[in-house]
Amino acid sequence: MSETVQGLVAVEIARDEARVWLTGVESGTKPERIMAPSEMSRHHHVREAQHHGGHDTDHDSSTFYDSIAYAVAPASQIVLIGHGTGKADSMLKFTQFLERKHPDVAAKVVGAIDADIEALTDNQILSLIRDWFDGYHEYL
Repeated sequence: MSETVQGLVAVEIARDEARVWLTGVESGTKPERIMAPSEMSRHHHVREAQHHGGHDTDHDSSTFYDSIAYAVAPASQIVLIGHGTGKADSMLKFTQFLERKHPDVAAKVVGAIDADIEALTDNQILSLIRDWFDGYHEYL
């Protein structure tokens, strides 16, 4: 990406996928999808129930997180949206990764929204982000 992205960039992050809105957060805007590296290419012994419960070996999160960081690097402001707590909190893990590996990108993160992202459509996520951003500007 050669030109600077203006305005707000939104990143919805889950364990295996990130949806990145680089062109705005208006209703109907389509995200770019960034997928975590496939675990299927590795051979390891994990029961299917462990895999679905998140109790298996993590994918190469640094490659995944680097891909997201490079995609949003030209942004002037970034809002993250995710869900989970403890070891399942991908948003927190990504934020910590940015602080360690990409502090210039981390400095552009102006907020984080915790929501049940699996139950929301893209337009509902965008609505949450717009509502949060409106409140953020009122606070300033």
